[in-house]
Amino acid sequence: MKTEPPLSAHLRVTKLCNFDHPAIRDRAKTIVEAADTPKDRALSIFYFVRDAIPFDATLDIWEKASETLGKRVNDYCNKVNLQVALLRAAGIPARCHLVQVRKEVLKAFIPRFIYNRLPSPVGHFWCECYLDGRWITCETLFDEPLYLGMLGASLVSREQIPTIDWDGESDLILFQPWIVSDEGTYPAFDNILASPMISEAGMPPKVLCKLFDPIPMLLSRRRTDSIRGRREGE
Repeated sequence: MKTEPPLSAHLRVTKLCNFDHPAIRDRAKTIVEAADTPKDRALSIFYFVRDAIPFDATLDIWEKASETLGKRVNDYCNKVNLQVALLRAAGIPARCHLVQVRKEVLKAFIPRFIYNRLPSPVGHFWCECYLDGRWITCETLFDEPLYLGMLGASLVSREQIPTIDWDGESDLILFQPWIVSDEGTYPAFDNILASPMISEAGMPPKVLCKLFDPIPMLLSRRRTDSIRGRREGE
């Protein structure tokens, strides 16, 4: 059984979760400026990451949080890492929770030549923050325009994903119907990248992912932008 690390481990700076970077600290301060409680700070950070960093698929999952902050869109891996960094900068312990999901849930967003090479199930993870003495899931995967477009295009139903809003008290897990197995929690995304799951998933070498990332990123963006243009009931 994996030993749960101390709470202090979820407030540490890591290579990727570099919340000691001035850009992360300044943005966190701005985001939570009007928040009076840890819950309010966590909520402010949640909605910033969810909607200010819209979702797109990418191969470059080795970004530092400070790099993700400067981009218009990004992959869920980098969004989670940024969310964890901003929470820690605001003094809230945060960690990653890894699961395996059926890969068909990603089919609408990923170019076919990449999708066909993905294992099934495929790894997926989200952010959890520590509030009022317990860990709470607060998943920021889909921005609101994308979620509404997915409903409009019948890619998901409200029965599958009832909401993408978080109340700061209940667990928000978006891919619940597609989860195959629970792989446990990790202090930071760095720990997930160092786990056997990454090599077993058949990910290309880091240098190739960074080199060729613009191509799948462009194709994915075309897909997500077209989905965002749809509306429920159309």
